[in-house]
Amino acid sequence: MDIVFVGAGLANCLIAARIAERRSRVRVLLLEAGESVGGNHSWSYHSSDFGRMQHAFLSPFRAHVWMGHDVHFPAYSRILKGHYGTITSERMSQVMHERLHPSIRLNAKVAHVAADHVVLAGGERIDAGAVIDGRGSVSSRHLDLGFQKFLGQEVQLTRPHGLHRPFIMDARVEQIDGYRFVYVLPLDPQTLLIEDTYYSSGAELPIETLRGRIAAYAATQDWEIDHVVREEEGVLPIALGGDIGAFLAEAPQGVARVGLRAALFHPTTGYSLPDALELADLVSELPDLSGPAIAAFVRQHAARRWESRGFFRLLNRMLFRAAAPDRRYAILERFYRLPEDLIQRFYGDRLTFKDKARILTGRPPVSVLKALSCLPETKSAIGPR
Repeated sequence: MDIVFVGAGLANCLIAARIAERRSRVRVLLLEAGESVGGNHSWSYHSSDFGRMQHAFLSPFRAHVWMGHDVHFPAYSRILKGHYGTITSERMSQVMHERLHPSIRLNAKVAHVAADHVVLAGGERIDAGAVIDGRGSVSSRHLDLGFQKFLGQEVQLTRPHGLHRPFIMDARVEQIDGYRFVYVLPLDPQTLLIEDTYYSSGAELPIETLRGRIAAYAATQDWEIDHVVREEEGVLPIALGGDIGAFLAEAPQGVARVGLRAALFHPTTGYSLPDALELADLVSELPDLSGPAIAAFVRQHAARRWESRGFFRLLNRMLFRAAAPDRRYAILERFYRLPEDLIQRFYGDRLTFKDKARILTGRPPVSVLKALSCLPETKSAIGPR
């Protein structure tokens, strides 16, 4: 086998699909420990995150797209005009099976990875020219992290909800466990995805409590839930600091780690689709698809991305460490008053020097002394994980 992908999540699926599209002679194999490709997730994006060719590639994967989206805060609400889209794991699975069905193995738990082979839990060895590990985030003493954690419920209502656009942030809720907001996607006239989301210092996710909060939020919106179609949950890393070189060096020699496993995500928003698609484009164009070449390239790419994103990590430290937990929403409330094109560049990781100055100037919603204390970036985790 030329390339074995460990895990059939977002990053690995996009890389495999790009390679199949551009390098059809390359033999690939996707090994997924679970029962379906993509697991049980939704990946969203802003249309301004991508160029025309990237949109063309993503089009078959896209499950929903909306014209505009809303943000709500205690003192301020706003409609943003940019298109917003979502890829669902169900749609991801469908497209990947249409394109690569013979190259996908489900219920294939990997027990060991090396540069030129993997070993499954049952002992089967699969030799490979390259191994790409995309099994999600991994804890490390070399990263200083906060967390974006959520429980999402896709719910069928008893009557139409009347929403035409997503709520990508509704912070008009009780502020608990850090910065809390509710995220809502209208999937059809009577179906919503409602996610109760927290920017928190801890990774604990009290599922039953969050189910109750989602039900209470729906009641405040006069949405009567008939039944819950499915649930999804996540605990995503929010980067505050760290030693990226030491973190990346933890990977087995010659194995390329991708996606969250390589810290390839937007440090502040946690969005991973733009990074995953960018890496898929770059890897699929490499002249050498051997294991050592891919591993070296991905490691260098992940390090460059990390180094270029220090400003976002600074903002994160201010959010997590300079603001009182129940007042963190004020930082986001202030941010969403900025010009929409700046907000688009923020999400797309294209901030200019002028943008950064605009974000930091003005009356800060946090203590200046505490904000100044956040300037130094630590090179390791703070406290136990």
